[in-house]
Amino acid sequence: MEKPEDPPLETWTESMVSNWLRSIGVKETNIKKLHEEEVDGRILCELSEEYLEKRIEMKSGPALLIIKKRDELVNSQKAHRQHLHKQTSGQNDHGASAIKSLDTTANMKEEHKEDFVPMVTTKRDSKLRPFDMKGVDFTYVKNSVLLPESGVVDFICPCHEYKSFAIAATLDRQRLQAKFAKEVLKFATGCMNVRTNGTIHFGVMDSRGDTGYVHGEIIGIPVKEKDVYYDALDYIERSFSSADRELVRLCIGEPQFVQVVCSNTNEELYVVEVDIKPSVSIVKNRVFSVSLPNFNEKANKVQLEKNTAFRRVGSKTEPVADLSDFYQHISFRDAQREEAESRNNFTSPELCQNLGKKLIMLITGGKKIMDKEKWHILVTNRFQEKDLQSIDFLLNMNIFCVFDFDPDSNVSGLCHEYNKHHAVNRHFMQNYKIPSGLSIREFESHLRLFDQISWIFCNGRNDFKGNEPPCDEKTWVKTKRTLLKDCVSLICKDILPKGTFQVIFLLTSPVDTPFLNTFYEFITDMEGHEDIICLAESEENFKKWQTFALGSCDMETVNSSSVVGMTMSQVNATLQQVQPTTTRTIKRLPIHVKGECFLDTREEEMRCSLEILSLNHCEETSPDVIESEKENIEQQFYHGGKVTWMNLWLADQKIVGEVIQRDAYNEVNSLVKDCLCWSLDRAPISCINMYHHPGSGGSTVARQVLWNNRRDLRCAVVKPSYSASVVSEDAIWLREYEENDSQKCLPVLLLFEDCDHEYLEDVKYELEVAVNTKKIARGTLCFILLSCRRSHNPEKMCKESPQHNISITHKLSETEKKQFSKKRQSLEKQFKPEFILTFVLMSEEFESHKIIEYVKQFVKHLLQGIDNKSVVTKLVKYVALLNTYVQNSFISQSHCEALLGLSIHLDRFRQHAFETSLSEQARLVLIHLRDEKTYIKLIRIIHPLIAKELLHQLLVDKQQQSDLALELLNNDVLFEHRFGKDQYMKFLRDLFMTRRRISKGDKMDTFFSPLIEHVREKECPDKAIELLKAAYKRFHEDAFFAQQLARLNYKHDRFEEAEQWAKTAVAKRPNNSYFLDTRGQVYRQWFTAKCKAMKQTEKTPENIVGAVETALKAIECFQECEKAAVEDNETINNAGFFGVVEVGCELLKLISSLDVFSGRNHSQCIKYLLTDYMPVEVEIPWEVFHGKLKNLQKIILEALEWISEDLSYFQTDLNTDEEKTSETVERTTKYPMHWLVNKSSAYGKYFSGVSQSKDQNQGKFTPVMKRMMIYHHGGGNITTIFSLLTNQKDCCGLNKPESPVMVLEQIISLYPSNPMGAQMPQADLVNYIASHFTLSCLSTQSPKLAAFQDLQSLSHQFPREKQRCLPSTLFLLVLLFWPEEHDTEAEKEHKYETVLSAVEHLQRLYDKKLKDIPPRKKRIYTHFFLSNGTGFEKFVHKSWTEDEKVFLEGPKGMKFHIPALKTSSVPHNNENVTFYLGFTLKGPVAYNITIQT
Repeated sequence: MEKPEDPPLETWTESMVSNWLRSIGVKETNIKKLHEEEVDGRILCELSEEYLEKRIEMKSGPALLIIKKRDELVNSQKAHRQHLHKQTSGQNDHGASAIKSLDTTANMKEEHKEDFVPMVTTKRDSKLRPFDMKGVDFTYVKNSVLLPESGVVDFICPCHEYKSFAIAATLDRQRLQAKFAKEVLKFATGCMNVRTNGTIHFGVMDSRGDTGYVHGEIIGIPVKEKDVYYDALDYIERSFSSADRELVRLCIGEPQFVQVVCSNTNEELYVVEVDIKPSVSIVKNRVFSVSLPNFNEKANKVQLEKNTAFRRVGSKTEPVADLSDFYQHISFRDAQREEAESRNNFTSPELCQNLGKKLIMLITGGKKIMDKEKWHILVTNRFQEKDLQSIDFLLNMNIFCVFDFDPDSNVSGLCHEYNKHHAVNRHFMQNYKIPSGLSIREFESHLRLFDQISWIFCNGRNDFKGNEPPCDEKTWVKTKRTLLKDCVSLICKDILPKGTFQVIFLLTSPVDTPFLNTFYEFITDMEGHEDIICLAESEENFKKWQTFALGSCDMETVNSSSVVGMTMSQVNATLQQVQPTTTRTIKRLPIHVKGECFLDTREEEMRCSLEILSLNHCEETSPDVIESEKENIEQQFYHGGKVTWMNLWLADQKIVGEVIQRDAYNEVNSLVKDCLCWSLDRAPISCINMYHHPGSGGSTVARQVLWNNRRDLRCAVVKPSYSASVVSEDAIWLREYEENDSQKCLPVLLLFEDCDHEYLEDVKYELEVAVNTKKIARGTLCFILLSCRRSHNPEKMCKESPQHNISITHKLSETEKKQFSKKRQSLEKQFKPEFILTFVLMSEEFESHKIIEYVKQFVKHLLQGIDNKSVVTKLVKYVALLNTYVQNSFISQSHCEALLGLSIHLDRFRQHAFETSLSEQARLVLIHLRDEKTYIKLIRIIHPLIAKELLHQLLVDKQQQSDLALELLNNDVLFEHRFGKDQYMKFLRDLFMTRRRISKGDKMDTFFSPLIEHVREKECPDKAIELLKAAYKRFHEDAFFAQQLARLNYKHDRFEEAEQWAKTAVAKRPNNSYFLDTRGQVYRQWFTAKCKAMKQTEKTPENIVGAVETALKAIECFQECEKAAVEDNETINNAGFFGVVEVGCELLKLISSLDVFSGRNHSQCIKYLLTDYMPVEVEIPWEVFHGKLKNLQKIILEALEWISEDLSYFQTDLNTDEEKTSETVERTTKYPMHWLVNKSSAYGKYFSGVSQSKDQNQGKFTPVMKRMMIYHHGGGNITTIFSLLTNQKDCCGLNKPESPVMVLEQIISLYPSNPMGAQMPQADLVNYIASHFTLSCLSTQSPKLAAFQDLQSLSHQFPREKQRCLPSTLFLLVLLFWPEEHDTEAEKEHKYETVLSAVEHLQRLYDKKLKDIPPRKKRIYTHFFLSNGTGFEKFVHKSWTEDEKVFLEGPKGMKFHIPALKTSSVPHNNENVTFYLGFTLKGPVAYNITIQT
């Protein structure tokens, strides 16, 4: 391919600017700063030295260099253009030149390579104002270039002369008029004498002494007072003879002021033009002489030059040399002029155009039917009232946005009429400015751009109460032109890829400058006119539009893309014939009383989060579309595409063959029917989970269930891009829509496809709150949530809850085998097997031995003769890599076209050009999908198994997956491509970052992403590290990649590197508890490695110094992690506390192994750690550690207490999904209760200092030893004490008693024999009383069990001020003083006061503990339920509900409110109820509330 011309400076991308800066020797740090500031070619043109120094903080040297080199580049480009223009000055086909220029620019952008430093090219050509046209009806674009000056052509076609007039325009009135008149009269005389039309232009470079500009370049001049130029022509009276003056006046036209559009400034500039028209009837037989005015600076006045006759010679005006000879040829010139005039006045009769066909061709791109997935952008001004009755064709079009210049549109115009049928989002142009921190996708969601039409009021709104009044043209240009430019640029360059949309200008009223400017912005940003069309009924409106458009493209292009003369009603009738849907088809929904209701389109569009399935879904499709598309739709599905409602509808209508229902369909459908069976215990929301192997037809089953239940239920698919609260609100609306009674509505079946469990729980929670608020009667089913998720082990996922879970695997039943075999035979008559490959694979049952060989042979056969070095093969490799490792990944077609270097200018050839650019192999394995929201085309491999095998077989010449991944990562074309960038970046990031999770359906949990795991295991760790380093650099030194590098390095014992990467991550995000945890884990693993290295050597205080130092560093990092986690109100991260305990215990184990502290010397170790005692052996070696080591016991104890408190509050068995990012703990402690018991025991053992034999004499134990013994036996905190009730196996084992009763008795025996007089600390009192409660549950006959009243008395030693009490203290007070049946009224009153006070403070502490985390993520843990009896055995009765709250009866008629564990279980009316009373650290809660009958 021939290398294209270098693009002009103003078209450079940010990367091109960066490459140029490198080429002139600018430092990388400065280049990076400018790249971050998004400096492209246009901005580079405007940069100043001051800006670089002050804003970019660049030193003066490089700033000066950049500006100097930039100016040199600009001048060289201009000189080059001038040279090119001289070479092409003879060209006549100006229109073709303009198109070629545009096409070349577009090609250059597409084919540009990043290592290429661009230099120079031509500027865009411009059209001249048509001769004799008013200047107000035309505009020029600054710095565009007109054709060179010209001489006589055919007398009628004007010759042209240019004057820059840049200096003269700034002169005073007298001097300016003299200069202007001199040039006009000289030129006019020359034209009149040779009988040719002509135009002289002021504000256009004539290249005489004006270096740096191209000949004919439009620069414009400022015009303060237009009358100055009009009055200047009064010099005619002084400069011509009395006989000639009137004739000259008739030949010289008035000055025309053509506005110059400046993209970077609001300055008003004009080109002043004067037309000369010497009609033969005026000038016949005459030769004109003129005395030109000239301002004499010495005399300080205007003087007239010698009377002279002028003539046009080529492109110049020169004096007539031989007057007599010139006179002799006058009659010949007059005859030529007369002939030219008569020839020009003849017009042939206009042929009748087939405007209807032209309109259809323009709108459909040459197809029979409009593309329903193509977006349209309308630009319109005021609609006439009669036209508003003919907008049905607009109602059925896929409109992205409307640029509306009618300020009354919302009240009486198009917006008002359109809004009767479709939901409209009203915006102003400033709404299209992206807030900082928002990605393009987030911005689209923020404005709901692809859900509802965006109506952009471009010139204010008269009905809007905010400050948005309409303004006149001049004010609009000054205040709103830039907003329009940014708005159009954002849509064309970041939101809609070229070819996916069409811009339609509706000229329903006279057009003005702002409206015309919209055309300029679109044609500039769309890089051409191909997808812009114009519809106008009035020829007068069109002419003004046409003259403006000619400034950007040639006459033929403008006319061929415009339809002029059709009324709006005719356009309406014509286009409805080719629209894919019939006009105003209204969807229908089922209702509770077995009838139907209409679904208002506007209402449906307002509920963006749901794709609602109607009774008559797809019936609006026109027969022509069905006939032309049915085969493609079916083949797309069986080739691997996702099932659509159209597939199911076509099968229902017997237009295509049936879609097979797998056995799982009946299972899911049966569960749905079971949910519909009424029961008083029926929850208002039911959940059904489907887990399926990728490619096994799971999503097809789910959609079949919805399709076939749409007559009995209201069905919808949830769009997970919307928040749970929005989905809940829309679902509630769908349930109650057009129903009379919210108690009697059809249930809603909601499908969630590949949504996180957490998101599903969020929606369920929101729905429960809504149902409860609406007081829906018990037993009423409101919603069925059907979750369909991919899983690599669906059967295992289903074991957790077999009654509500269904698995779909590749394995076919005998019935399914017959169905698939029959269907395959049928399809193979229609399609070749390779074109229905996914169905073929399914029918082969995916049996491991059989299918692997089938896929292997298929791919091997497919790849025969493939060009491995071609860019198409490279594309297939990239897609295969992503599809193998990133679930649901794809690459946008726009990205693919950029990679292939395609530049398609006409959309009707776009898909054809893309498909023909692919090799035969690529066409077979790549499937074309569409984003369901944006309709942007996407590409992926037809099946994950094919992708995996392709990846394996395509890697040749020792190329490994890491090489391919690195190549993909460093591909600038894909990485910097603007459309679909957010999604591509996410997939690329996931490739290197996202780990496998069993909870997400993967086969195993992994420590790194599957790709990194493969590279480090199958290739080598160095390659994996190299990959992550490249990703870190590519993703702008992202802290998460630094964290991953730390992990990867310490996994391979590269601790120094791991330490550096962990520090890097923490430096970038110092308050991120997960990064601090990773840093702690680096030191922990390093410490473990050092201990392992010393395993075979004798340990001394000297040789373990390094290990101790590392362990203490780990503990410090974990403490920082603790602090950051506690201060973070939005996340839960206990890793720091677990890390402190684990490293602390390992460090104690190491220290205890030293001779100086081991065996009988263990007491010396405790003495060293807990007192000021300092053994000689460690005094000097551990000099820097003593303070930290003596604080070790306190640090471990505080961490254990925090973990204990956390576990006493919340359940530990929740199956919550971890986040997909690397921002998770290094590892999850699966059984935290069991871990706490073991670590508490180990901690107690280290610090008790006694052996564990049964015959120990407790009298010898010090209080500290006893406390540590209590810890060792599991009595150190309330959580481990209560765990003895459930984890009884933890009590058995080496050196432990055989039963929990014996354990508890031993724990109690370690406390003072007279607890009342011992004045125990609060924590010891709590543990003592809790031990008795636990013992009472196991053995009420134990001799060690204290009387209940004694414990109540002992509790008086708790602090009186409740704010000083521990949560566990308050919890025990509730248990101890819960009122009993036999209590006197006074006792009851006292107990209620105690309990109420304790519960109030418990609630405050709970709220503080929970932070801003949803309660469902941290479900409260219930420790006890109330039962029959007194003391330790209590019973509660007499309860009721009132205003949806549960109450217990207190003394003197007091009401004691008990929160329900599930608010949905509380009756909405006032009832007597019974329930189980549970005790939590939040206070008492009501379980299983039942109405008394």
